[in-house]
Amino acid sequence: MRHLPAIRLLCTVPPKLKNLSYRYRSRALSEARRAVTEYLHSTRALPFALADHIASNSPFSLSVLVSQIPFHDPSPLHIPRTLRRFLSYHPINEFDFFFESIGLPRASYPSPSCRLLFLSDDEPLLAAVNSLVRFGFPWTRLGILYREAACIFNESSELLVKRLRTVEALGLRRICVIGICLAFPSVLTADCDPGGEIDLLLRDLKKVFVDFGMDDCAGDDVDVFFEICCRIRVFYHAGSVKGTMGEIMGRNQRVFLDLEESFLAQRLDFFRKLGMHKEKVGTFVLDHVEILDFDLENTKISLREYLRKVGLSEEEVLRVSQECPFVMGRNKLSNLPGIMRATNLHEWFLDKIMNDNGRCISPDFASNIGYDVKIDGEFIEDLERLKSVKMHEFLSIKLDFICSIGFGENRITAKAVGLLNGTMNQLQERFDCLLELGIEYPMLCRIISAAPKVLNQGKDNILQKVNYLCNDLNYSLEYLENFPAFLCFDLENRIRPRYRILNWLQEIGLLKKPFSPATVLANSEKRFIINLWSIHPAAPKQWLECFSSRGDTDGRPKNIFSA
Repeated sequence: MRHLPAIRLLCTVPPKLKNLSYRYRSRALSEARRAVTEYLHSTRALPFALADHIASNSPFSLSVLVSQIPFHDPSPLHIPRTLRRFLSYHPINEFDFFFESIGLPRASYPSPSCRLLFLSDDEPLLAAVNSLVRFGFPWTRLGILYREAACIFNESSELLVKRLRTVEALGLRRICVIGICLAFPSVLTADCDPGGEIDLLLRDLKKVFVDFGMDDCAGDDVDVFFEICCRIRVFYHAGSVKGTMGEIMGRNQRVFLDLEESFLAQRLDFFRKLGMHKEKVGTFVLDHVEILDFDLENTKISLREYLRKVGLSEEEVLRVSQECPFVMGRNKLSNLPGIMRATNLHEWFLDKIMNDNGRCISPDFASNIGYDVKIDGEFIEDLERLKSVKMHEFLSIKLDFICSIGFGENRITAKAVGLLNGTMNQLQERFDCLLELGIEYPMLCRIISAAPKVLNQGKDNILQKVNYLCNDLNYSLEYLENFPAFLCFDLENRIRPRYRILNWLQEIGLLKKPFSPATVLANSEKRFIINLWSIHPAAPKQWLECFSSRGDTDGRPKNIFSA
């Protein structure tokens, strides 16, 4: 058989079968599935079960294949023969079919340069797949393992079976073992050494599923076991220590049987953001499981009255309202971590939560708290004005973001929402970037309240500007609180050009005292030129010809001041 290059098509939309009449397209795809099964089994010598799994679970790749075949006679009787003839002379890229069939997203396919053409050429992959399928792994869930730990498919089948038997020996049903491996692929990538991470994890899981009987509560559906294990995994991702959580998880089975993974992650993140040690977050929540029943997302508070209610002194409430006016007004209970960090009260509030077992975040605790009518009215008025000139859905996204970082529903927030640009993820990425650079949370919120457009800068721009401020101009990050607009100016067209001429003037002895960034950048072009003229009457000419971003010369200044 003559081998021709196989065509890979990794777009996300299946091709239209323009080479076939619409009357025959469904029949052609059905026949293509049979033809590919026969091709993989008879021609490529793959086991029939494996060939059938691949062909039956790869509709996209089948469409790609059928779209490439010239059907000179598209009648139903000739379609099977045309398909078999085409496959006899045109090898398919079996890995595309395989990866799609196991449920791997197309964007996650390995690079073609890193893969072979035929599955039979990758013996470790086929051996691993056969071992996993024989053990009971659903074919379409193998993509989860491949995406999380592709190295599993390079292990010997004997080693994989040994590791699976080790987990099964704990007394777990096979369907539970499969769910554990899908959620914790590391169980299949390393041996269970006594006292090691895998051993500690399995001790917890044995207590949960065997000692406390959760194994019997999940039926016979592997997806149910997988979801339960994913909920357990959330606690380890939040920082819980393996080997210490089995008993407390086993006593709270409802958490893992009824609640959604995303909900658990959000609730654990609530306490992590308040500053609770990550090792304690999971145990605290499970020790006070009633916290998971609190509706934090749909309960709003008025911050001034809420702070009084939870025990903050009148003097401190007054300080917060004066120093952080942007936090005042209504907000969701779920945004308390951002509010407390913005006001630097997170440690006090965390102690309060731990001392009263979380009662102060109960909706009942906040139910009788009134709103500040003036602040509320101003916010609604300003927001309605914005809605009349901006798209409503984008305003809601930006409002949700800025309230999540600690801003309340007030006039300052309404103004900021009108100036922000970007999606929720983009705004959060920029905010996190500024925190990672070393800006304190309360200071960053004050910066945003004074200059919301700071968050309109891309992450790379933020990094470059902060680097220039700290390393080239030798200012500390604290200067941004006095002049947050520094991050809003264009680095290449405004900041660098203006400082280049000032540095040059200082080098030749005309500038005795450097200007602050606020003086250099906040002034208009006309005002900046006037400042240059005050240094020397010839300086504006040098600026326009050699330093300004609009200059059209080679940028090499000439010392004309001695003339």
